[in-house]
Amino acid sequence: ARTTRTSHVLDRAYSTLSGGERQRVQIARALAQEPTELLLDEPTNHLDVRHQLELLELVRAARTTTVMALHDLNLAATYCDTLVVLADGRVRVAGPPAEVLTAELVADVYDVQAVVTLVDEVPHVRFTGVTSA
Repeated sequence: ARTTRTSHVLDRAYSTLSGGERQRVQIARALAQEPTELLLDEPTNHLDVRHQLELLELVRAARTTTVMALHDLNLAATYCDTLVVLADGRVRVAGPPAEVLTAELVADVYDVQAVVTLVDEVPHVRFTGVTSA
């Protein structure tokens, strides 16, 4: 509980927790089992920015292979070693974030315009508009 910053909810019923607290408790439960693999679906959902970063730092520090679905491209680029981009239910591209995240890919897969810049070798996506249909 200390590692996941959930000690303050130990005496509370699960039903009284906020969405973000529930998310952190679920991650704490999973990590307490000392898994060799984690499969996470939008683990940062319902979390404020600080808790998103803390949770992803915690997951990255865990000695486990982790596969997560993330819709935030900047968080994925920052915290993942490999990105797999799906489009129409199929793998479109996979590889290191700096190779995968391009303005062309973002436009093609997500129908939005973006500028992608490297900051300390990590791609940063800045959305600039919706592509015309």
